[in-house]
Order: sequence, then C-alpha cells, then structure tokens
Amino acid sequence: MGIEFVIKIAAIGIIVGTLNQVLAKSGKDEYVVATSIAGLLIVVAMILPKIMDLIAELKEMFGI
Repeated sequence: MGIEFVIKIAAIGIIVGTLNQVLAKSGKDEYVVATSIAGLLIVVAMILPKIMDLIAELKEMFGI
C-alpha cells in the first residue's frame, strides 16, 4: 500500500467533505447523507481488494 493509495483516499475525503459543506449550506441535507454514503462505499471498494490480498498473504505465511 503506497503513499499514492493513501493520497487517493484523502482526496476522496476532501472532495466529499467539501461537497457536503456546500450541500449543507444550500439546505440539501438529504443529499449530504447520500454523498457521505457514496464516498464511504467508494473508499470501501478501494480498500477491499487490499484486505483480500492481506488475508491471502497471511494464509500463505502461516500455511492455513
């Protein structure tokens, strides 16, 4: 997991946070929740393959 991966996740967080602030100021609170959930799902979709690789590597390391 390189620094560019962490920067991508941070960029998504900054974009979602900024978008949430703009939507909250304009009174679109229902969209704030939707964008937060969408951002969370995008990050989870990015992290999930890394977690699967880690589990596979641990299984190989311990011979499970």
